Formats: sequence, structure tokens, C-alpha cells
Amino acid sequence: MQDDRMTAGFTVDAWDPAYSAALDADALAELDATSAELDLDIELPAARWRPVTPDPANAPPGVLLIADGVRRIDARLWTYADGEPGVLPGIAASCAAGIVRCAPGTGAAPVAVEVSRSLFSASPHAADVVTSSAAYRARRVSGSGPDELTLALQRHLTELEVGLAVRHRAEAGEEDLLLVDGPLRGRTHLPRTVGYVKTHHTAYLPAPQAATVSALQPGQRTPVFLMGTSWRRHTWYLRLPTSSDMPWAGIVRCEASADLPLGDLVRLADSLTRALPPLAGVDYKDPRAPQNLVPIGGLEKLLRHRLGDARLLYRALRAAARRPRPATPRTPLPAR
Repeated sequence: MQDDRMTAGFTVDAWDPAYSAALDADALAELDATSAELDLDIELPAARWRPVTPDPANAPPGVLLIADGVRRIDARLWTYADGEPGVLPGIAASCAAGIVRCAPGTGAAPVAVEVSRSLFSASPHAADVVTSSAAYRARRVSGSGPDELTLALQRHLTELEVGLAVRHRAEAGEEDLLLVDGPLRGRTHLPRTVGYVKTHHTAYLPAPQAATVSALQPGQRTPVFLMGTSWRRHTWYLRLPTSSDMPWAGIVRCEASADLPLGDLVRLADSLTRALPPLAGVDYKDPRAPQNLVPIGGLEKLLRHRLGDARLLYRALRAAARRPRPATPRTPLPAR
């Protein structure tokens, strides 16, 4: 007798379970749902989309600079001022930005690192905090919610990365490509710069074009398209070498300025699609392989070391904290 029962199967996400998945499950379930404005006809007509193998004439960049940053909340605290009612929440946080230089024949080496420590609070009375281990600069934020404080920290880290990249290029005279880990938002003004997005929380493409992403082989990319959300940029997907058979395994998305002409865009996309596969992370070394490139993984490790010992900084903040204001004394009971 024939058994018509369906056979169930599964596959394991390549990323370590301690990290969020490279592709958000909701995005996978809604590949044809997006609120972004898309122009899919930039490089190829949408109806003729197919995997693109880079033109060998478009060589990888001679020098690839990779910028990344890390952040950490060292302590959550409350800020107040004597004589003022109420207290406001804040965070004492450390962040570090760095640049690693990748060039053929010389490998990858960090060339710039900067560390910043800040106290974020909406209180107008928040002041710099100096401890026995580090100093935290007070930075005013517009709100006291946890999301607002974390967003302020992320904005500061982005500013740190941008400032470091601009200074390094001015000092070193670098003329080649800068890859920033994460979306290009807030950095579109930087010349020869591409955003590198490792995780996919939103599925931007309609189903027919999303099928092109699934069909990519390692070292191939999608056609370039234009996308507009709260800001506009050109973007494309590419696949890195991976042993996983998941449809979107090893897929990353790159972002470039919306102002680049088509010829420059195609050369840029081809150049980067040739440059990134040799730098792909390997799963026995990095839990976020292959999307977390080897130079990025090494830079993150260095930056986390530069942040310092979290326990030591926490104890130093506790020791430097002002004593709480004494409670209002109660009126003594009359003697009997």
C-alpha cells in the first residue's frame, strides 16, 4: 500500500543561535510585501531580471577600507539635580570605531581606532562623569525612553565612524573603496562608499525578483535597483560562498548613493562582487559566517578589547556616583 503522508524536513540556519537569524522569519513569509518605493528597471528591465556574473574587466578595488563600530552600555543610571523634583533615566555607554585596510599581497590590517565614552540623558542637569577608570561626556537626548537612549548611542557611533573615515582618508590619501558595516544612512555624502547589510529584516523585492536572489550562485549579484524609504539609495544583493542550502544563505545587500550614474554603479557593483567572496567568514571561526567578513570579525574583536573591562567600568561608575538625596525628614511625633 502506498504511503501518501508528506515527509517533513528541516535545515539549520548557518548562524550561531546566540545571534538573530540572518533572514527574519516575517520577511521570509512576506517576500512580496514592502512599503518601499522601488525602481527595478535601473540596470535590467524588471521582467528580465537574472543573476549577474561580474564583468572580468571590472577589477576588484586596489584598496578596500572597511569601517565598523561596536557599542556597549556600561551602566543604566538615574540623573537628578539638587532642589529639582524627579529623576530621569540615562545610560553610561562606551563605543569604538575602527578602519581595517585590505589590499592584495598585504592582507588586512587595522589602520585607525577611536574610543568614545558618553552619558546619555534627557536631563538638562546631566554633567560629565569622571571615574577612576574612564571619563564619560554628557550628551543631551530628546527623550528618556529606552529606545530613545539606545538610538542616541547608535547615532553617536555612526558619527564616530564617519568622522574616523573622513580623517583617515584625508591623512592617508586613500582613493579606493570604503565599505561601512551596516546601512549607508547618514553616510551617503562620503565618496566611494558602500553600505554592507548582513541581516535582512525587510523583504524589499516582489516575488519574481526575489526569486532571482534565491537563484544566485556564490560570486553573483542581482541587477542594481533604486529603493526609497525615508531616504533613497541604489542597492543590490550578492551571494557569498556558503555550504548551506537555504535559499537566502550567504546573501548580503549593498547600498550606494542614489546620485551615481548607471555606468559607475555597474562597475562598483561588479568590483565589490568580485572583492567580497575571498573575504567571506568561515563557520568554524565566526558564528555569523559567511556574512561577517573575516576583516570585520577581526576588527570587532579588536574594538571590543579597546572598550575595556565592563565589570571594572561598572564598579568605577558605582564608586563615582553621588549619594542619593536624603529623604524628606518626617515630622517627629509629640512626646507623651
